[in-house]
Amino acid sequence: MTHRMGPLAGTFSGLLATAVGMAPVGATHAASSTVGPSASVPLTTGLVNLDFTIAIDKFIFFRIGDGAWPTPGGTTSTVSFVLTPSIPGGPTTPVAGNNTPVNWSGAAPTFSVTPSGNALPVEVRSNAGQVTLRAAATAPLTSGANTIPLSEITIASSDSNLPAPPIPNSGTGTTVNVVGTSFANLVTQRTATWTFSYANLASRTAGTYTGQVTFTASSP
Repeated sequence: MTHRMGPLAGTFSGLLATAVGMAPVGATHAASSTVGPSASVPLTTGLVNLDFTIAIDKFIFFRIGDGAWPTPGGTTSTVSFVLTPSIPGGPTTPVAGNNTPVNWSGAAPTFSVTPSGNALPVEVRSNAGQVTLRAAATAPLTSGANTIPLSEITIASSDSNLPAPPIPNSGTGTTVNVVGTSFANLVTQRTATWTFSYANLASRTAGTYTGQVTFTASSP
């Protein structure tokens, strides 16, 4: 899984007006002044306006795994699952290896799933408004000519405000919304832990299956 950050250009402007006796040096507006015959005569000047422009770029920071704010990580996280068979018909525990004799009743074995590195920290920060997340199948789970649907990899989030998008078998999956934290959903600062699991819905041919999923955060 990868995480990436990209600036999204945006500009906000504000207009301020101030009343002063004289225009500051460099002002683009003409100054006004009056003169009188003595210090006892009241003097009045016109108003001088100053225009201010403040540009604030939009940004999104999104990471899964290492690279906590404000430094993006450069390492792709790896989640793995090891399936261990439990052969029925006797108390004998099978030993890993080829051509190993084991007492067996002939019934189909069951497999227990042992995950490794499957709980990853996730972080989203943005000032760009509504943030959406989606997953894309970069490379399918394959071992030689055999495949496992990527949708059998599921994700549970520790925070419903930062949900995990479903992983599709191929292409790009559906999006989920991250709940903003302030300023009417314009600013988002969320952290959570995503826990990946393997559903193990069907018997598979033995082998080491590898694949890759890319997650993307975006905003209008």
